[in-house]
Amino acid sequence: MGVIVEKEDSVERLNALLHDFREYIIGRMGIPYRARGINIISIFLDAPQDAISSLAGKIGNLDGISVKTVCSNVQYTD
Repeated sequence: MGVIVEKEDSVERLNALLHDFREYIIGRMGIPYRARGINIISIFLDAPQDAISSLAGKIGNLDGISVKTVCSNVQYTD
């Protein structure tokens, strides 16, 4: 999942969402792009598709934050 943060006012809510989905997150990396005044976050998940879609939808509803997902063909197993 790729996330672009353009408004820092939404970062607290973004972090709360990531905390809510922490059981599925296997890693994340954030890069501040100071020249453009944005932050770029990569989030790596091992989750069922409905959990990924739910998280992406909630993140996408935050003001000033954009999200895109890419999924592999590897099936999620509990």
